[in-house]
Amino acid sequence: MQAIVKTNFNFPKQKSLYVGKVRDVYNIDDKYMAMVVSDRISAFDVVLPKGIPFKGQVLNQIASKFLDATADIVPNWKIATPDPMVTVGLKCEGFRVEMIVRGYLAGSAWREYKAGNRVLCGVRLPEGMIENQKFPTPIVTPTTKADEGHDENISREEIIRTGLVSKEDYDMLEKYSLQLFQRGTEIAAQKGLILVDTKYEFGKRDGKIYLIDEIHTPDSSRYFYADGYEERQSKGEHQRQLSKEFVREWLMDNGFQGKEGQKVPEMTDQIVNSITDRYIELYEHITGEKFVKADDCDDVNARIERNVKECLAHIDTIAK
Repeated sequence: MQAIVKTNFNFPKQKSLYVGKVRDVYNIDDKYMAMVVSDRISAFDVVLPKGIPFKGQVLNQIASKFLDATADIVPNWKIATPDPMVTVGLKCEGFRVEMIVRGYLAGSAWREYKAGNRVLCGVRLPEGMIENQKFPTPIVTPTTKADEGHDENISREEIIRTGLVSKEDYDMLEKYSLQLFQRGTEIAAQKGLILVDTKYEFGKRDGKIYLIDEIHTPDSSRYFYADGYEERQSKGEHQRQLSKEFVREWLMDNGFQGKEGQKVPEMTDQIVNSITDRYIELYEHITGEKFVKADDCDDVNARIERNVKECLAHIDTIAK
């Protein structure tokens, strides 16, 4: 199976193409978006040199399921998933912040805490916590949304003071984020998992807030296995994770953290295949369903183009 790391379609009524770290977003008539989730993989805000077969399908299908499962909390941008690697939906004006919700002290939050910082994005953290410990209640630690390079931590107060988001809108983003995290936590628990932390992105269309982009995928979220969590905590052991953290750990073990002068380690076929296997494992645990690989056709780009064009031919009807 070929990894899809680049697309360059020309869809009917296409106005522009935005290429992100992982997603290629096609603006259709300033009304809709066709989001192709590529097989590119990024870590430490760097796109790695090789793609991961089936990664795009995994992310797109997980996000699609969770968008459907949370549509009663907040409206979302999704209209259809015409291809395993594509979602078509409403074009919204994205807010310039990402909403990070953390239920546990893990990842970058733990690295900050271990360095002695007790305030994260304006949120004061309790003293005496250990890695992967549960917070008394989930916290919201937003970041700026950078087109290139690193997103930066920012507080609620700074967001409102600088006018990045109005107070009224920010209050709604925070409310939606915590409700989505609660729903994600409940769904994860049914699968024997703990939703540790995640990010949400929102946009606006006709004055209404929508949830956009991906949700509760292993690229945007961190999961622990619930079984054995307490025992590992009591012994000071690492938790069993379901997230992209294993890729970051492999990079760090090989001397790469995205810093200037550092070189990405060689991505052998063995490494690439092992990452594919882990993403499929993530899919099956998170959804509770068997992963079915998309047709192993000779030209995946041709399949994507055909499926998206067919969807766009009826998009106005489907969207109603």
